[in-house]
Parts: sequence; structure tokens; C-alpha cells
Amino acid sequence: MRFDSQVLILDADDTLWENNVIFERVIDDYLDWIAHPTLDRAAVREILNDIERANTVTHGYGTRAFLRNLAECFEKLNERPATAADRARIEELAHALIHHEVELIPGVADTLDELGTRHELLLLTKGDREEQQRKVDASGVAHHFGEVRIVPEKHADVYRGLAAERMLPPETTWMVGNSPKSDIRPARAAGLNAVFIPNAHTWVLEHDELDESDDRVLRLGSFRELLHHF
Repeated sequence: MRFDSQVLILDADDTLWENNVIFERVIDDYLDWIAHPTLDRAAVREILNDIERANTVTHGYGTRAFLRNLAECFEKLNERPATAADRARIEELAHALIHHEVELIPGVADTLDELGTRHELLLLTKGDREEQQRKVDASGVAHHFGEVRIVPEKHADVYRGLAAERMLPPETTWMVGNSPKSDIRPARAAGLNAVFIPNAHTWVLEHDELDESDDRVLRLGSFRELLHHF
């Protein structure tokens, strides 16, 4: 099926460019460094996951919040405050993340070129405003979007608000993203259609169950496949 004259709201991290895989590389190095005497890597990772799950509510997302979480995990595991040297080592481990250049997912640039000629494109991303804006600016694709909106969290009211402000008809508006938790479920709760494009490196805290019988969720294998439908 091919849809014409649609509005596509696109996610950024892990939909347009790689993001979480960089965090995962840092975590792997961090787990090597921690080398806890009694807990294996999986157990330490679960502790870190719990810390991240709790802290996103108060500290949000992004590199600064991530470094805070790594330091808190270190302190919990070692039962002592992190020293200046410990924190410096954590930042050193995260060097690639802090200075990471945006790497578009294959096919994104060409696909946006074509989609932009026949549909209205909007960008909706969550996280630290300064950090997300830096990535948007570095991506080289910002010119495709009629609006770039950065929010602390993506929930149904965010989608309802965006749709109301721009007078977007739900039947011709689609949220495109890789996260069931932040992209698909809240968009559907707001009455919008959704396109789910899984990313193998999606953050575990963004995982969620989707209704397999929902015919207003289009499931694709790659970003390029959008051109077969829009």
C-alpha cells in the first residue's frame, strides 16, 4: 500500500542516526574496568539498568546523565564515593561518546531527500536540549524538516500537543521510530498512525510490547523501506 500527502514525524536517535550502540561500547569498557570481584557482568549491568531507570525521571537523558549514572553505579558497587580520579577515568572511558560525530544510518540521507519532495516532515526527539540540538545540527539533514522539536520525554500528551498545534489530521499523520516505548505506543495512544523500524541496538529501557493486531502500525525492516509506502 502506498500513502500520499502524509505528515511524517520522525524520531532521531537510532532512527536517523546511530546512538545507543555508542553508549553500549562505553558500557562494555566500563564493565571491563569495574571487574567486580563477586558479581558477573550481567549482574553489574542490571544494577546500572536499575540506576538509569530511576534517574531518567529526575535527570533525564544524554551524556551528562549517563556519566552521573556510571559514577553512581561505581559508588554502589564499591561502597564508597567516587574520587576525582575515578570520575576522570569514567569520563576517559566515555571519550568516544562525548566527542562522537553523528553517523547517519545507511539510506537515511537519500530517503529523506525523496520523502521531503512529497510529504511534510517533522522531527521529534527527546533528551538534553543542547546535546540533541548539537546532533541535529551535525547530522546535515535538519533542512528536510518543517520543525525540529526537542522534548524531555515523549508521551501521549506530547503527540497530542504537536498534532493540535500544527492541526495535523490523525488519519494522515505517522510517527516513525525505533522505540516501542517512546515512539510507537504513545503516538498510537494519541490517535496517530505509527511506523516501527526496529534497531538492533535500541536501549533496553525503550523496549515495550506492541499490539501485533494493530493495523495502524506499519512494521518495516529498514529506513529505506519508507519509500515503498510513502
